Amino acid sequence: MTVRPLRYLGDPLLRSEADPVMRFDAALGRLIEDLLDTVREPDRAGLAANQIGSSLAAFAYNVEGKLGYLVNPRIIELEGDQDGLEGCLSVPGVTALRRRAARAVVTGVNLDREQVTISGEDELARCFQHEVDHLHGELYIDKLDADERRRVLRQINAERLAGDSGLRG
Repeated sequence: MTVRPLRYLGDPLLRSEADPVMRFDAALGRLIEDLLDTVREPDRAGLAANQIGSSLAAFAYNVEGKLGYLVNPRIIELEGDQDGLEGCLSVPGVTALRRRAARAVVTGVNLDREQVTISGEDELARCFQHEVDHLHGELYIDKLDADERRRVLRQINAERLAGDSGLRG
């Protein structure tokens, strides 16, 4: 079991478009195992490969007893709307109200290169959208409404300053 360290806001890999997976080899198998092991940690719903240092297009999810992964995922359908609190492992300690589709259908492949299509509602739909955004180099805070984004950025900056002053003290 390998739980990999997380990358945080400010890491350039989080802002980079993921590379499509072309080689289905043992290294990819290890990456998927690491994603699954890392997302199984408490209070984790989803994890994109760039959050653990890989530029490959893959993510794992662990929502309401549903554990899985997708390689080269694409959202193919969105339906309805939901507002809800959203957070991110790469932006720790911060949550924000974010509008997402209430239902999402995502497709990709598994390690055997077999086509996989998964439908999710509510939190699973939110997770799919969040992780696919990561693979496009986007963070959930990027598309908050203006007031919520200002509030979140103030909170992030305040926490960074508090952390910096604690290191100097």
